[in-house]
Amino acid sequence: MENFRDFHIGPDPFGQTWHVLFKYLQTGISIRHSDSVDVRFVLDNGSDRMQKTVVLPHADLRSWAHRSGRRISDAWCSRLAMLKLRQVIENAEDIEKDYLLVTPEEIQQFDAAIKKWEAEWVKEHAA
Repeated sequence: MENFRDFHIGPDPFGQTWHVLFKYLQTGISIRHSDSVDVRFVLDNGSDRMQKTVVLPHADLRSWAHRSGRRISDAWCSRLAMLKLRQVIENAEDIEKDYLLVTPEEIQQFDAAIKKWEAEWVKEHAA
């Protein structure tokens, strides 16, 4: 199972690898008046340090959870956010943005990767 609290991303298109630390998960309504789950990460490559907030729209999370039977949890949201951040850094896509919005299609795509991790974890740890 991928660790969303402390991980590395890269190399990015510029050849840099980033050390990433989970900072917080918070509902966006409380800090930005946004109906979302915001997941904040701190990134450091040894010479540069930045923070990125991955924005998961609550309506899209609820919709996918209802269709897929997935239970919404902090760990699931954090893993979705980790996968979005990895995509942005490794492709330098929207890298200049502080807030990275996850689309409904990405939620579905990232959830498929998480289900694969979960299945592998169960296989390795099942008695």
